[in-house]
Amino acid sequence: MESITRNVLVTGQDAGLRLDQAAARLLPEFSRTRLQQWIREGKLRVNGEARTPRDVVFDGDTLNLQAQTEPQGQWTATAMDLAILYEDESILVIDKPVGLVVHPAAGHADDTLLNGLLEHCPALTEVPRAGLVHRLDRDTSGVLVVAKTLAAQTFLSAAIQAREVSREYRAVVNGVLVSGGTIDKPMGRHPRDRQRMAVLSSGGRHAITHYRVLSRYRAHSLLAVMLDTGRTHQIRVHMASEGHPIVGDPVYGGRPRVPRGAAPELLECLRGFRRQALHAFRLRFAHPASGEAMQFEAPLPEDMRTLIAALQADCQEHADD
Repeated sequence: MESITRNVLVTGQDAGLRLDQAAARLLPEFSRTRLQQWIREGKLRVNGEARTPRDVVFDGDTLNLQAQTEPQGQWTATAMDLAILYEDESILVIDKPVGLVVHPAAGHADDTLLNGLLEHCPALTEVPRAGLVHRLDRDTSGVLVVAKTLAAQTFLSAAIQAREVSREYRAVVNGVLVSGGTIDKPMGRHPRDRQRMAVLSSGGRHAITHYRVLSRYRAHSLLAVMLDTGRTHQIRVHMASEGHPIVGDPVYGGRPRVPRGAAPELLECLRGFRRQALHAFRLRFAHPASGEAMQFEAPLPEDMRTLIAALQADCQEHADD
């Protein structure tokens, strides 16, 4: 077990929240369930005083955490062929494939990336969430960093919160964009469908997405997308809110757009693309132990390469139209 000591200040948009909600924002390296448990046990206090998870915190309050990690034996280690891009004593960088769930949840108790990480590195049972510091949706592929120690997890979680980790994606979207831009729209749970996220006019969390155009096709665009914040489904929701949903997105994408006179190959590719055409392409961050600038890239998966090739071929075929 490792000792955990944190003292974090409540400011700005975190003031006025319940203690467990503020703690989840300010201590993102720990799950809300674990934080609630520590609050009830008196290990997570406010200004040195024991509180309940429902107590409200105010601007200027300090959250004091004194706890220890515990083995997370409820998760089962599962043998898995991980695509490892890099590994050392502090971090593990993975190229996550399409279809792999990152963290166990209802309906996915095992066979997740977390289960595979525990098999690959059993010591991760001592690190909250087996070292996961960020996630990718099940059907989003690409590069993902895992902390192998509590110190590395704390460092990377803080770097993400401070926007010191650069995350760049590739996305194929509907519509031909003239130029890049920035989307600054608050997000939260959809008011009626709790399985979806949505742009909210009030009560949402700050969310910023930057994008630039890499290629234009007759009815689609290939984008490089960069995140300032990391809200659930952020890129998918933000692009859909601009009228340019990601191709194949089963939740936010709508019907596929097919350019007039498209060849059967492109028709089949667009209509058969059953997941969001979104890939975590590049990750940049400072190494948690050495401070060295690190950069990792994951090549586009085959289905996105095939889609892009079909769109390019369609453009060439209709170049004189």
